[in-house]
Amino acid sequence: MTEASRRPAPVGRRIGADLKAQIAQGVYPPGTAVPSSRALAIELGVSRTTVTAAYDQLVAEGWLETRPGGRTRVAAGIRPVPPPEPGEATAPPRLSAFGYRLMAEPPPEMRPGPAIDFRYGDLSGRDFPVLAWRRALTAAVLRRPARLGYDDPRGLPELRAALQAYLWRARGLRCDLDQIVVVNGSQQGIDLCARLFVDPGDRVVFEDPGYGTARRAFAAAGAAIVPIPVDAEGMRTGGLGPARLAYVTPSHQFPLGGVMPVARRQALLAWAEACGAMIVEDDYDGEYRFDGQPVESLLSLDRSGRVVYVGTVSKTLSPQLRLGYLVVPPALAPAMAEAKRLADRQAPGLEQAALAALLAEGGYERHLRQARRRNAARRAAMLAALAEHVGAAVRVEGAAAGLHLVAWLLREPAAREAAIVAAARAAGIGVYPVGPLYHDAAVRPDRAGLILGFAGSEPAAIREGIGALAAVLASGCPAAG
Repeated sequence: MTEASRRPAPVGRRIGADLKAQIAQGVYPPGTAVPSSRALAIELGVSRTTVTAAYDQLVAEGWLETRPGGRTRVAAGIRPVPPPEPGEATAPPRLSAFGYRLMAEPPPEMRPGPAIDFRYGDLSGRDFPVLAWRRALTAAVLRRPARLGYDDPRGLPELRAALQAYLWRARGLRCDLDQIVVVNGSQQGIDLCARLFVDPGDRVVFEDPGYGTARRAFAAAGAAIVPIPVDAEGMRTGGLGPARLAYVTPSHQFPLGGVMPVARRQALLAWAEACGAMIVEDDYDGEYRFDGQPVESLLSLDRSGRVVYVGTVSKTLSPQLRLGYLVVPPALAPAMAEAKRLADRQAPGLEQAALAALLAEGGYERHLRQARRRNAARRAAMLAALAEHVGAAVRVEGAAAGLHLVAWLLREPAAREAAIVAAARAAGIGVYPVGPLYHDAAVRPDRAGLILGFAGSEPAAIREGIGALAAVLASGCPAAG
């Protein structure tokens, strides 16, 4: 409870609330005169002005009505609503089919992280380019337009132009300006793809294990999820059956880190063309490759307009900015723009203008070079700490790129995964199980696995956290009960 919520409501508001409750419970039936403002003020020991203001508000809301020269009365047509009997249950409101699908799988628990948190997706606040962003945002605010209104749902033209140039430079991706749609983070982009391309019952090919929030978005749209196992080269594309859409992370498979080679990419594109499917390419952290240049995008190989490319600044600047972008095949760009318009009109304009300036002046790429160096140091600290404290009892997967790795605990069975996570949290360490990311439990390895994000912590904290995790493992996890 906040300090503001503990303060008592103003006197006039309390008077109004009490009268509403009495009217709702039938103490004052419709048409009944309420006490005069003078009498009620004397009875309550407040000013008549306070009571008059409370009455005026109830008149405005339709609870009371006044007539010239007459008493203030309860408005006609209000039905008394008796309070529920103790223990009386009321039927919950009916949801749509979408709503029931949405509630079928509870969302992940949101609670404050422990002292040292290896949650994937978090970035270090120290990395955010505060001065450059403040300059860009201040300049956007000071460019006061003559008229304030809604902008193009695809995004500001200057941001789309800056993204077009950046994608060509950094990802070898060529596209027209009209193909780019700015969205509120990659998750909105994935949700818009689910709305546009998937009808209830449609088959959606999905990596297994894979990104759980994306899987929920397609499942909520009514898709029949078809899990496809992954290996060191990403999704296995041989023998894919008919489907409406495939969701893939080819440049750094989430969570296991495999990179899809050209032959598989070509096979996936041929499959999509043959069965009329769309491919959603989620390039969630393609900027981070520590042993070479970023991998070329799947979209750059597409010649038949089957790929929607999803990009974001959540892993480079901040997930709190809620800025991402789609590159959509030309024939589908108008539909995506209208879907975006109906969803929320547009992404925030000031943040778009600031990002456009950062991209155009080179500040974004300067920041990205610094972020790569810092995250390379954090990655090195985590790998060294795992080698020192856990040694041969762990096998690391997916550490060549991105901002996380998967640590397979070779001496711990999969059934112990939840207990290890709970015991680590009790010790002040946040680690996250790989098990829930598998759609088909039969294909997951029979050993515990942890997803360890390193971008949100400094090297010293990483070393301390891995040391504490090792102590938890050595103790047999007594805190897990």
